[in-house]
Amino acid sequence: MAKKVTPVAPKGDQSLRETSSANEIAAFIKTAKTTNPAGAGRLIFALDATLSRQPTWDRAMTTQASMFDAVGKTSGLSVQLVYFRGFGECKASRWVMNANALRDLMTGIDCRGGQTQIAKVLAHAGKESEKQRIAALVFIGDAMEENIDELCQKAGELGLKNTRCFFFQEGHDGLTEKSFREMARLSGGAYFRLGPDSARELAELLGAIAVYAKGGLKALASSKQRNVRLLLEQLKK
Repeated sequence: MAKKVTPVAPKGDQSLRETSSANEIAAFIKTAKTTNPAGAGRLIFALDATLSRQPTWDRAMTTQASMFDAVGKTSGLSVQLVYFRGFGECKASRWVMNANALRDLMTGIDCRGGQTQIAKVLAHAGKESEKQRIAALVFIGDAMEENIDELCQKAGELGLKNTRCFFFQEGHDGLTEKSFREMARLSGGAYFRLGPDSARELAELLGAIAVYAKGGLKALASSKQRNVRLLLEQLKK
């Protein structure tokens, strides 16, 4: 795992801004207090930050930030941010109740070239679930460059631990879609595709996932949010 994160900075005071942002992210990951009271639902939000996502990264940031805003509206939910990029770099924040803090952390991440590390994300979720149940894992990515059988095994194991995985795909790669759909199915979760104008819709979907993570299917069924029926149809398959 890399020891240092260097986000993209605005033009002008590049070196100063890079140093400041890097220090802020490192400090957050190192010192953020774990806040996970008894009874709080737990949700992992994982991102593929490899270079293939660079062309649409700014738009994706808008979508993903709106999703965090939706999660932040659900009280009693503990959230963790996980992302991978570059050469073997895969990092996880502490568990926090303040989704807005994680949103701000996420927007400071830039893309770096490297292979996907979905197996690490699923393995991390498995280890965390041994400490305390994780209700849901949300993953956003555009590629799958790993052994699909290994990934499906890990996704299935998460399903046995009652951790549903929700995969959001950017782009139209066929192998990625097939892989994401199968991992979602094996874990008892759901699959969705990210569209160019779907920020609001996807924010509502993540809001629904947050409701599920906090209160289960019963709470989700009673929710009045749009797109809940679409989510429920996949979860009940």
